[in-house]
Amino acid sequence: MSRIGKKPVKVPDNVKVQIVDRTISIEGPLGKLSWEHRPEVSVAYDPGAKTITVTRQDDQRQSRALHGLTRALIQNMVVGVTEGYEKRLEIQGVGYLAAVQGQTLQLRVGYANELQVPIPAGLKVTVPDQQHIVIRGIDKQLVGEFAADVRALRKPEPYKGKGIRYLGEVVRRKQGKAVVK
Repeated sequence: MSRIGKKPVKVPDNVKVQIVDRTISIEGPLGKLSWEHRPEVSVAYDPGAKTITVTRQDDQRQSRALHGLTRALIQNMVVGVTEGYEKRLEIQGVGYLAAVQGQTLQLRVGYANELQVPIPAGLKVTVPDQQHIVIRGIDKQLVGEFAADVRALRKPEPYKGKGIRYLGEVVRRKQGKAVVK
C-alpha cells in the first residue's frame, strides 16, 4: 500500500470540492483548479469529514504508482487554491536585469538582444528590484515550469557565477586556468 496514497487529503472550510466522473474541481479563495485523474484509481469526497480519499482498484504496478501520485496532485491543488505557490529567482551579473511590461517578462542577461518571455495565464510575475523575479500562482506545476524555463535562458555558469538562479541556490564554482603554475 502506498503510504502517501493512504493518507486522506484534508479540505479546509473555505474550499469547495466537486467530483464528476473522473474530473475533480477544487475552488478556493485564490481561484479554481480542475484535473482529470486516471481510471486506475478512484477518488471520493466525504463532505461530513471534509476529506478526499484516493483508492486503487488492483495491485498492478501502474495502479500502485498512480495511487500516491493522484493523492499528491490533489493535495497540491488544495494548497494552491488556499495559499498559492511562489518561486523566487535571482539574477547575478554586471548589467543583467529584469523588468515586467504588461504580460511580458523582459530580461537582459548578456545576449545581444533583450529576451522577451510571455507570461502564461494564471501566473503573476513581479520584479521587486532589477535582480529579483517573483513568480506566483495557484498551479504548482505551472509555477515551477515557468521558473525553470526562465532559469534555462541563462543558467549560472561555474566560473564567475553569472546567470539566473533560484533564490538561495548554491552554484559550485571552478577555479579557472589562473591556478596552474
